[in-house]
Amino acid sequence: MPEKIKTRSTGQASILFRKANADDIPAMSAIRLAVVENALSDPTRITQQMYRDYLEASGRGWVAEQDGEMLGFCYAASGDASIWALFIAPAQEGRGIAKQLLALAVQWLFEQGHTRIQLSTAKDTRADRFYQAQGWTRLRVDEKDAYYVFQPEV
Repeated sequence: MPEKIKTRSTGQASILFRKANADDIPAMSAIRLAVVENALSDPTRITQQMYRDYLEASGRGWVAEQDGEMLGFCYAASGDASIWALFIAPAQEGRGIAKQLLALAVQWLFEQGHTRIQLSTAKDTRADRFYQAQGWTRLRVDEKDAYYVFQPEV
C-alpha cells in the first residue's frame, strides 16, 4: 500500500501526493519524456535503474496523482542534497502541483540534516523562473544552465 502523504482538493477530485514506488517508474519516465522545456537531448541518458536508485538508495521520490493518473513527480538526492528531478505532465502545469512536490522534497532533505539544497535547470525557462519565484537563490549561470541553492532563513 503506498504511503499517503497529502491530499489537496482542487474543486475536482482530490490530488494525492505520496511517496513514489517502483510501479510509478513507467509513468514518471513518460512525463519526463513529454516535457517541452528542459527536454532530454538523449532520452536514454536517464535509465530505469536511475529512477529505481532514487526511490530509496540515493534519495526519495514523490508523485502527485488524481483518479489514478500521474500528474507529476519529484526526486530528492540525499548524497548531494539536491533536487534531482521535478516534472509535471504538460497538461497539468499551472495547478500548483510542482510547488507541493518541491515542498515535500525540500522538507525531506532538511529532515535528513541538510542545511542547504541545490539544483540546476535549463536557463531562461519556465523552470528557471519557477525556482526564483519559490525563493531559491540563483548562484550562477553558464551557457545552458542556471544553478540554485535554497537555505532556510536564520
